Amino acid sequence: MKKITVIGLILLLVATQGFRRKPAGSFNVPDGWPKPAYNFRKSPLSDKKIQLGRLLFYDPVLSRDSTISCASCHSPSSAFTHVDHNLSHGIDGKMGTRNSPALMNLAWSKSFMWDGAVAHLDEQAVKPISNPLEMDESLDNVVRKLRASNKYASFFRDAFEDTAITGEYVLRSLSQFMLTIVSANAKYDKVQRGEEQFTENEAAGYTLFQKDCGSCHKEPLFTNGGFENNGLALDDALRDVGQMKITGKSRDSLKFKVPTLRNVQYSAPYMHDGRFKSLSQVLNNYVMGVCHGPTLSPKLQKGIYLTAVEKNQLMAFLYTLSDKQFLSDPRYSYPSK
Repeated sequence: MKKITVIGLILLLVATQGFRRKPAGSFNVPDGWPKPAYNFRKSPLSDKKIQLGRLLFYDPVLSRDSTISCASCHSPSSAFTHVDHNLSHGIDGKMGTRNSPALMNLAWSKSFMWDGAVAHLDEQAVKPISNPLEMDESLDNVVRKLRASNKYASFFRDAFEDTAITGEYVLRSLSQFMLTIVSANAKYDKVQRGEEQFTENEAAGYTLFQKDCGSCHKEPLFTNGGFENNGLALDDALRDVGQMKITGKSRDSLKFKVPTLRNVQYSAPYMHDGRFKSLSQVLNNYVMGVCHGPTLSPKLQKGIYLTAVEKNQLMAFLYTLSDKQFLSDPRYSYPSK
């Protein structure tokens, strides 16, 4: 048997570590992560569909006057959300009613939008396309514009082996690209894989996180995928009742989807309406600003108590969820074609 050299051992460890950057067209479930909710057997990924979806994601042709693209509100450098205003801005300078959610690890989601209005990723893009405050366009019109375009015929033909351009193909392409937006290589992940160690402050923050935050922001996705009333005061101007808008049930009043905390350092402003500009404000609200009501999450009924030192420790841990490689991954950037 050949002896394993130090270099050979390092290469072996790299090859077998928990997180691997695979090329587009494949889907890697990081070690220790749950099974994705998305059915890849029914709709397997393909390089050409992903690249078509990437083109469409950055193309403002999806909007009525070709000024707004998906990337207008979901920029990769800010964890696929926007950072320059509280509420999303759409067509004709119109202001939306919610902060755009950060897009990542969507293969594990069973519902989408802050209120769960969409139940399948393949249908999600219809909402912003048709919203009069966002893209204000119909899917039929999008298809007509794409059919009239000189550049898209070959992309659709190569992706679907079909000369047709349809609304279904548009939505499936977009979801294929969004499925590849996976963040799983932050310092937190490296610590879990035994490659790095937390600092003393980060470790103390992790303990606090597990005690006070972990039930809603469940590891390793840092969301439980559910809907919670996290004690925010109702905004008098927006009057956003959250999930109740979809279900019509009072028990869902003021419940919003629990967002992932991955890359939270880069996804400000926070909450469904972008009311908090910093993580410090978020923590202060959980400590001193929770509004009690009939639908308040049971996890918050007893309150969260943090000293100034503990807030800093918790913040230090939250920063370990930043995946710098993800934020600058060229596979997610504006396509060169």
